[in-house]
This record gives sequence, structure tokens and C-alpha cells, in this order.
Amino acid sequence: MPEKALLIFLMAAVTYLPRVLPVLVLSHRNLPETMKRWLSYVPVAVLAALLTPALFAPAGELDLAFNANPAFWVSIPVFAIAIFTRNLFATVLGGMLLIAIYRLFIA
Repeated sequence: MPEKALLIFLMAAVTYLPRVLPVLVLSHRNLPETMKRWLSYVPVAVLAALLTPALFAPAGELDLAFNANPAFWVSIPVFAIAIFTRNLFATVLGGMLLIAIYRLFIA
């Protein structure tokens, strides 16, 4: 049992430390404006890296057929909602509504 507790503690440390150390080290420093601008693109890049495979190749290969990949087709109007409203709640709600309509009437 002590081995499991140690393993859980080490896994927690490996998960927690990479997140908290940069905050602790950089929280009292003024970063150059170019670095701040560069860091502002990190969330967008990570989100794009996570979403692109799921939208274009949900089964592991490129498939843009309407019935096989509804998430791709629903993402187009959801992207438009995001651009025009600039509101996360409206974007998420629009996506949920559109995929619900697809599942209710088409699938």
C-alpha cells in the first residue's frame, strides 16, 4: 500500500510542478512585450492542435462526408458564431444546439 501512495504522490508532483513552477518563477518579473505577444498565441495554438485531428480525421483518416463526420460540418457555423459574437458562451451553446439538431433530425 505505501508504494501506491508514493506512486500517486509522484504522479501528482509530475502533473502539478510543470504548471506551477513557471507561474512562481515568472510572476514577479516583467516580460518583454514581444514575449507577452508570443505567449498570447499559445492557447490558440494548443486548441487548434487538439481540435484539428478530431474535426478532420475522427476515425484516423481524412473523412469529410456529412454523415460520417458531422462535427466538421457543425464546426463551420460554430466558427462563424465565434467570430461574430466573440462570446464563448454563445459559441458553446450554438455548437451544442447545432449538434443536437443534427442528432435529432438527421442522424
